[in-house]
Amino acid sequence: MIALDKDLQSRQNARDLVREAKKAQAVLAKFSQEQIDAIVKNVAQEAARHAEELAKMACEETGFGNWQDKVLKNTFASLRVYDAIKAMKTVGIIRDDQANRVMEVGVPLGVICALVPSTNPTSTVFYKTLIALKAGNAIIFSPHPNARQCTWKAIEIVKNAAIAAGAPAGAVSAITQLTLDATRELMHSKDVSLILATGGEGMVRAAYASGTPTISGGPGNGPAFIERSADIRQAVSDIITSKTFDNGVICASEQSVIVEDCIYAEVRQELEAQGAYLMNDDEAARVAAMLLRANGTINPEVVGKTAVWLSQRAGFTVPAGTRVLIARQDTVSHNNPYSREKLCPILGLYVEADWQAACRRVMELLTNEGLGHTLVIHTRNQDVIREFCLEKPVHRILINTPAALGGIGATTNIFPALTLGCGAVGGGSSSDNVGPLNLMNIRKVGYGVRSVDELRASGATPAAAPAVAATPAAPRYQTSILDDDRFNRPAHVSAPAAPAGAQPADDRFVSHTTALCNASSNGDITEENVEHIIKQVLARLGK
Repeated sequence: MIALDKDLQSRQNARDLVREAKKAQAVLAKFSQEQIDAIVKNVAQEAARHAEELAKMACEETGFGNWQDKVLKNTFASLRVYDAIKAMKTVGIIRDDQANRVMEVGVPLGVICALVPSTNPTSTVFYKTLIALKAGNAIIFSPHPNARQCTWKAIEIVKNAAIAAGAPAGAVSAITQLTLDATRELMHSKDVSLILATGGEGMVRAAYASGTPTISGGPGNGPAFIERSADIRQAVSDIITSKTFDNGVICASEQSVIVEDCIYAEVRQELEAQGAYLMNDDEAARVAAMLLRANGTINPEVVGKTAVWLSQRAGFTVPAGTRVLIARQDTVSHNNPYSREKLCPILGLYVEADWQAACRRVMELLTNEGLGHTLVIHTRNQDVIREFCLEKPVHRILINTPAALGGIGATTNIFPALTLGCGAVGGGSSSDNVGPLNLMNIRKVGYGVRSVDELRASGATPAAAPAVAATPAAPRYQTSILDDDRFNRPAHVSAPAAPAGAQPADDRFVSHTTALCNASSNGDITEENVEHIIKQVLARLGK
């Protein structure tokens, strides 16, 4: 037997997984809504039971964040996501518009390739498994190498839970020989219908470049604007709570704070009272030097670390209770790390003359990085909210809430998700908080309700007519398409005779063969009758 090299073995592993997933998905596609829902429920409940175990495992393996907050994320990604999708119709006829005679049918995509980030390795597995299975898809995971053990453990838990509830083997799986070749093999497979990408910018770009349809999250760089009418104490509390949640690894968390000059003194006092440390110029320069690598990407050593650890790493000391490091800034650029995404409890601080100047700074920050992602505003002024909502190039605008938890739908009623689309402006294909409906196609069924003659008549120039008081029109149709008696009438039963002067009955749902046989001298299949039927068919076709 010939031993394959590691890269070839890993590619073969990926191909085998795709073959098994394709078989499993063909079985899932025939399941009823009740069967799918039973699988999803069991997966969610079993995942939640392991929330703490996996949180500790992820924290220990990656060194990112803290396990207490990861427990909340695991619970959110299992039970909260399940609550949001459990009543969702995804199988068969999912919508029947009886008035307009249109139906919608849910169609699974097939096999989904899911990339898992090291920042949220177990919660992402729970979330993506639930939304994929709910839409009737099979899913194959590609774990991040720096979080492989906790990710594999999470996948094993959801896979076993799915099978225990009736899912076919292969519906949930993962690459076991982690190489870039294996991930590329998955992404380029003709039998993979969609890549669900959450991770670094390079991997997301590779997913889009594969030619396989892709839905992704994008880098966040969310500004938080504290407007003069805000409850300042609560605004500061929300920002610090958000930025320190799991030590800042959620991409929706705040990256910069913009404050109106007239309230800056009060805001600064509140920041310091709640555990923020405002760095001097030298300290800020030291921290900036360690935030980015030479290639301009974030230094993984700083991701998910505490403010105290970061200050020590930069060579200065802060009070033991320090929660966030803040650097006063007045410039925005790709080379200024304070104006970019920082996956740790560090914030840039900008002071502006008024809300119009704050608007311009927000645009500058978002254009620098984070287009399409998230913006948070702390204000009581509805006019300010309206102005920001109408103009800002983001798809999540959060009002008076911690951004990290509001953006994913934990402290807001936005759809709960861990893949946050940035839309076309952010280089993505979706602007949604991604859920099951993003992972399925919708087949439209439309019934003919008007004739070509009616269309022509409606295009004619209407003659002037006296004004008549409008009377609400009753819906033309009150029943489902499938309630039409032409679907229910046995083939051998003729349509009812039409009244004198009426249009001929529609016999399109009557078997033409049956009708033609009945038109012959008798129903026997003889050479003479068959020849007679053929002649009648040709006559109907005008031949």
